[in-house]
Amino acid sequence: MKNLEDWAAVHRVYKQTCSKRATAEILGIARNTVKRLLEMEAEPIYCRSYYPSKIDPYKEQIIEWRSEGLIPTRIFRDLKKIGYTGSISPVYRFIHRIDEDVGTDGISSKATERVETPPGDQAQFDWSEYLVPIGGIYMTVYCFSMILAASRKKAICFSLREDADAIYEAIQELFEDLGGVTLELLIDNPKALVIENDPKTEDEIIYNPHAMLLAKHMGFELNACPYYWPRKKGKIERPFNYIEEQFIKGNEFASMEDLNRRGKEFIDEWCNEKHTTTKRIPNLHYLQDEKQMLQPLPKTRFRLKEPIKRIISPDSMININANKYSVPVKYATKRMYFRIVYGFRIEVYEKKDDAKPVLTFEEQPGKEGIYRKDEHYEAIAKKVSTSIPQIKRDFTARFTNGKRYLDAAAKKFDQPTHHARKIMELQDLYDDETLNKFIGEAVDQDSMDITSFKALLKEYNSRDRPDEPPASAPAAETESSGLIRDMSYYEDIYGGENGSRAV
Repeated sequence: MKNLEDWAAVHRVYKQTCSKRATAEILGIARNTVKRLLEMEAEPIYCRSYYPSKIDPYKEQIIEWRSEGLIPTRIFRDLKKIGYTGSISPVYRFIHRIDEDVGTDGISSKATERVETPPGDQAQFDWSEYLVPIGGIYMTVYCFSMILAASRKKAICFSLREDADAIYEAIQELFEDLGGVTLELLIDNPKALVIENDPKTEDEIIYNPHAMLLAKHMGFELNACPYYWPRKKGKIERPFNYIEEQFIKGNEFASMEDLNRRGKEFIDEWCNEKHTTTKRIPNLHYLQDEKQMLQPLPKTRFRLKEPIKRIISPDSMININANKYSVPVKYATKRMYFRIVYGFRIEVYEKKDDAKPVLTFEEQPGKEGIYRKDEHYEAIAKKVSTSIPQIKRDFTARFTNGKRYLDAAAKKFDQPTHHARKIMELQDLYDDETLNKFIGEAVDQDSMDITSFKALLKEYNSRDRPDEPPASAPAAETESSGLIRDMSYYEDIYGGENGSRAV
């Protein structure tokens, strides 16, 4: 079985790396093993070796005697009378398997009664581990899942951790995705939720105190299933294989946030398909019967730890684990708070007790990194760069006459980029096409300084547009043409009826 898993992993990773050495390093196996598995065109077929046992001819007789209630030693003694030559150990092992499958009462130990709970009563919670390619690197991620027992509506989220913080956060996020809280939450027995659950005693289950606080905060009761009895919460166990086969395998994800976003989209699409047991579509079943039966969500989140305080730097950066991340400039020099969720998601809060973060982003690997977003600085950002090299690049990129202008201006001015920058600052009043046209005229007329350039624009605005026939104006208007503009000028700038006001 292991060879089959190795063969699939090697072929999947090799398609991405195209390197046997890199594949071996990623999977932690020898290069010779990688080479051997790559040479196998078809996947290996697992065949269990079978070795005959002395007890084989007598199995039907043993089953018959055991069903009659005979004890193993009596069965062993009678087997020797009819020719059995082996020891008693194989007899004991075979009888043990019989007792596991079918008890002395003739009822299979796997016999289970399906339990269906009323809408709003129960949700089931669990998680599973997957190896997933994130940003080109295979990482171990944990898929937390919750299902409403009545409607079968499901919700999932992914984490890099499976500690108590991540478990409590996932329970709250998944209940929020489901739109409400059930009366009970059926769980497994991790230490973050259950301290002791001994089926051999009649003692009450001892739950983790923090889990009890979470349950009280959310308004549900914890219900731990027996150890080693996954069928107790079969509704939540079965979807994990489907998630792996239909979503995880064959997909790559740019980041953990990308994995979470696409995972939630996948599970919502799945909830629009008819369920094989209920014969109903989970999303419709939920809307029709269960949503109104759920308890309301609390207004705040339960947290094990308080958010960490940080003072935002004057350049609007927050320092987290030796990396710097930009925040909107309105928070510069102010006190803010952050916490890291699921081992990758950073949530930044304006106040310690705020229910929702003002900013959420993904933690970056490594140290001493600076991660800046231009939109965080829009409120104070200069519309035109003050850097001389950048002015030249922007001017020539925006205007086809830009290079000609800079070459000609360099022969006339000590600071040609000063005038180029002032021209670009007119972008609020004129589009690039108009500015480019007059840049060419400025070069032709040797009117390249900003004052002369604005005079060209003023003359353009004070006369009829070149693409319109000359307007016949009264003598009084002609004499004062330098003071009166065509009203279409304001329509171009302000648009609509507001542009028709006299200025």
